[in-house]
Amino acid sequence: MFGMIKNSLFGNTEETEYKLLSSETKDGVSFEVRRYDGAKYAAVSSEGRTFDQVTGELTRKLLMYIGGSNEQGEAMGTAAPIIITVYPRNDGVFSRRLVVAIRIPSSYQQEPPTPTDSAIRIEERPGMTVYALQFGGFAGESEYRAEALRLTRTLGETAPFQRKQYFCSSYDPLKPYGRRNEVWFLQEEP
Repeated sequence: MFGMIKNSLFGNTEETEYKLLSSETKDGVSFEVRRYDGAKYAAVSSEGRTFDQVTGELTRKLLMYIGGSNEQGEAMGTAAPIIITVYPRNDGVFSRRLVVAIRIPSSYQQEPPTPTDSAIRIEERPGMTVYALQFGGFAGESEYRAEALRLTRTLGETAPFQRKQYFCSSYDPLKPYGRRNEVWFLQEEP
């Protein structure tokens, strides 16, 4: 636990790099189109509990893993963002299924330490292009849903993005103020 807190508060945070394809503003709403390369992520899933009930617990599991709670005892530093995959129902409410993930820091991409928590899995994720909308504050399900609706309205109904899932990203989940959050819509590849 101490390793997780030390890493998160005092360690260097490795932010996932991306290529900025465009920065746009429509109807007063600014968003970016970004390309992320494929990489290895530590991920943990949940079914049956709401977003607000479970995201803190799952985020702590991942921060403890990269903070040294792994078979090798390796404190890997801190990575950002925490990426939560959500699956909205037709009415916009999140289903009770989600996946919380964090990118394995670069120096551990080739051979990530083995998790001691059996709920954590290491997965290879492909590269992706996303529409990203940034906002601040403490974000729970209602805030992410509101921002997703704002991005949906801004992009329009014909924009080529997946509607069955999207990503809720938090860059500094342990900070009590000044948080950076984003909603990412996965662009459908032509």
